[in-house]
Amino acid sequence: MSGEKHAIIFGASGGIGRVVSERLHNKGWTLTLVGRNEATLQDIIPGAKIVVANGVKSEEVEQVFLSSPNASAVVNCIGSILLKPAHLTSEADFRSVFETNLLSAFNCVRSAGKFFTEGSSVVLVSSCAARIGLANHEAIAAAKAGIEGLVRSAAATYAAKRIRFNAVAPGLTKTPLSQKITANAQAAAFSTALHPLGRLGEPDDIAAAIEFLVEKDSSWITGQIISVDGGLSSIKNRVE
Repeated sequence: MSGEKHAIIFGASGGIGRVVSERLHNKGWTLTLVGRNEATLQDIIPGAKIVVANGVKSEEVEQVFLSSPNASAVVNCIGSILLKPAHLTSEADFRSVFETNLLSAFNCVRSAGKFFTEGSSVVLVSSCAARIGLANHEAIAAAKAGIEGLVRSAAATYAAKRIRFNAVAPGLTKTPLSQKITANAQAAAFSTALHPLGRLGEPDDIAAAIEFLVEKDSSWITGQIISVDGGLSSIKNRVE
């Protein structure tokens, strides 16, 4: 791996991806920002390399890696939210959730395994829903649980190449993707009460953990899922 700090950010224009990009830029990283809409990528980091690509298409993901041969980190922030019980989830809904979340993650892992070298880092995004049973999360919980299994297996497969694979698992975070929930006062209050620390997540909460997993300070960490969820997945909240 060269001395250059160069990261590829998939889903860079999303709520978390944008903040990750800003944090890494401020730490001196060269960035390749990837998304499906060029206009939404242009104002994130002036001068950053922009690539329009669809993360669910393996050949397009591979071309992103080939166009950034000095990259030593990739972060996949592509994701979706579907809150439906299984009996109301269509096959098309299910396939869309799996492609957006799990297939995009697998494509990043696949290309990282082919092109990354020693010291590189791959960071994916799971969800607290993969660890704790939450009503109406069947499809998204299954997809995110797949990401966690993917992280552990890839960490084992590529440990000999000294490539690290980790993920963060957020609780409900205030992003454009979750706006339908967070903008509804009743839903937001209910969701806030579920989190023991008494607030919803901010994009910077998640981005800070991703930044740590990308940087060399975490060079002895691999195969881990870091919960960033206000205690939701590990603490039983008090009954007021």
